[in-house]
Amino acid sequence: MRDYGEELKKRIEFVRSILNESHAEGIVYGNSGGKDSALVGIICKKACDNTVGIMLPCQSKRNFGEDMEDGGAVAEKFGIKTRIVNLSDVKEIMVEKLKSHTQLTDEAVANIAPRLRMITLYAIAASENRLVAGTGNRSEGYMGYFTKWGDGAYDFNPIGDLTVKEIYEFLRYLEAPENIITKAPSAGLFEGQTDEKEMGITYEKIDKYILEGKAEAEDLEIIKKYHDRSEHKRTMPKVYKGI
Repeated sequence: MRDYGEELKKRIEFVRSILNESHAEGIVYGNSGGKDSALVGIICKKACDNTVGIMLPCQSKRNFGEDMEDGGAVAEKFGIKTRIVNLSDVKEIMVEKLKSHTQLTDEAVANIAPRLRMITLYAIAASENRLVAGTGNRSEGYMGYFTKWGDGAYDFNPIGDLTVKEIYEFLRYLEAPENIITKAPSAGLFEGQTDEKEMGITYEKIDKYILEGKAEAEDLEIIKKYHDRSEHKRTMPKVYKGI
């Protein structure tokens, strides 16, 4: 049986060591109301009392409904301070401004929200001597299911080595609100969006491949496609170094 109690201690030590090294006075993270942000918020709060979760709704009805309710439930249970920054009008202005310069694709528009959220987190962090905690997990990382320079940007990530399966196990150990564990994972980028529906594969199958190297042929094809085409997201940009 995996010892999540011991893991919790080590992750708390990890966060505290980064804070000490950087001389930061606190932590800020995006409280999306999802499983990953819940675990990050709990770990960071236990490591640093001066942890603030920022709810960043942006047009999606789910952002203003169950996501906000679930994020609030986690914050209340674990004593995490919360702020709300509504980015809906900012995104609308951005889209209108860009339309006069290019023909925006649906993907380009969907990625605006995560990048606006990261701008917001870093502005708050820079103003209050905080570090930005990342909330991406190993499964998303392997599939490249995150926005480059959006939710893929952070100062440190205390859960990036954990698969979705392990995230759920950790949350159960911590007795997080049940709805965080049972609702379908979603980035909330557009109405009705869920991670698994958009990728065409379940996290269970992704995790089985990551942890055991096992996958059916059709699932492996999807996993390989996502992993290969997103390699640029997992590496630093190429820099010319001369001849």
